[in-house]
Amino acid sequence: MTDAAKLPRRFYKAASVVERDGGFGVALDERTLRTPGGAVFVAPTRSLAQLCADEWDTQGEVIVPASMPASQLAFATFDSTMKGREQLHDYVVGFGETDLCCHRASSPVELAAKQAEFWDPIVRWAEDALGVKLPVVEGIIAARVDAEVLARLRAHAADLDDFRLTALSQATGLAGSVLIGFAFTRGALTPQQAFEAAVLDNLWGLEKWGEDAEARTRLDRQRAEWGAIARYLEALQT
Repeated sequence: MTDAAKLPRRFYKAASVVERDGGFGVALDERTLRTPGGAVFVAPTRSLAQLCADEWDTQGEVIVPASMPASQLAFATFDSTMKGREQLHDYVVGFGETDLCCHRASSPVELAAKQAEFWDPIVRWAEDALGVKLPVVEGIIAARVDAEVLARLRAHAADLDDFRLTALSQATGLAGSVLIGFAFTRGALTPQQAFEAAVLDNLWGLEKWGEDAEARTRLDRQRAEWGAIARYLEALQT
């Protein structure tokens, strides 16, 4: 059985935005769009509902969830974030002790210099914008971070609404860095800048040792994920 054979067939002709429950839903013909968990989809902005409707409208004979990143992020908000904000707070704050931007290589010196060039500004941004100063160390062993600093990270995450908390958790996990996650979701980093900071070591390796098709494919996929999260965040603005 092929992967395509396992995917649900398209059962509707068109997707459209409808006003619903003080927000905006998506109608698949006359059907109400629901999340995999059974919740009625209601976006806080028309733009997000339209972005999701467009994803459903452009599906072919079968429905491919991986081709609908905005819908998947919105579904995660209803089925996961709204039911477990504390777990997401824990997840995001956990990167404070192992943050990519704060764990540096001691050698080769070229890589260490590149890390400092890309990551030092993000560390400084976090100190200025978040009041969070994480220790910069060599190696991958978890750093000792003051409980007060971690509490401040948690407070910033707790201040976000459910939709933006979903975006933060996705960006943080994608980068392996809560600092990149916050800088990106707050607009201090573009999708390209966040991508380059998150995969700096991989990009440096390709430059140093030459192209690798499999590695480049993974990087292209990650670049696309950053773009998808950015479009989701932009759609939350209007």
